[in-house]
Amino acid sequence: MKVTVISVGRLKEKYWQLAIDEYSKRLGKYIKLNIIEVADEKAPENLSVAEAQIVKKSEGERILKNIKSDMYVIALAIEGKMLTSEELSGFLNERMVRGDGNIAFVIGGSLGLSSEVMERADYKLSFSKMTFPHQMMRVVLLEQIYRAIKIMKNEPYHK
Repeated sequence: MKVTVISVGRLKEKYWQLAIDEYSKRLGKYIKLNIIEVADEKAPENLSVAEAQIVKKSEGERILKNIKSDMYVIALAIEGKMLTSEELSGFLNERMVRGDGNIAFVIGGSLGLSSEVMERADYKLSFSKMTFPHQMMRVVLLEQIYRAIKIMKNEPYHK
């Protein structure tokens, strides 16, 4: 399985990068992992709805440039479906069985994902109804992918 994580924004803090490096190393035994960072738009606090749409559209265009036609796209979105770790494991296993072995997870910027990215998504996944920083979400996502694979392979870690 090949997994690409496309995320808006850069990891600035060293502790986030260390966590990403650790899970990337662990996942390297099981999957081919690629992490793509796309630039975020500078957005002042008090954006109008129209200005927010422009920011999301610009970030969305950068995301879409990195999505290949053969990718099964999973958008991380508050309005997505929430899964347990076991359900995520089963879902990823089902994707591989169906031939969707090239999976892209998309993490939006502070304003979320554009409608164009959401339309391209094959699945919308939610980790919570809360909003998290993209740096933290990237770590949580990689940990959950790692946990899902360990569950899939009946290997210890998960509990």
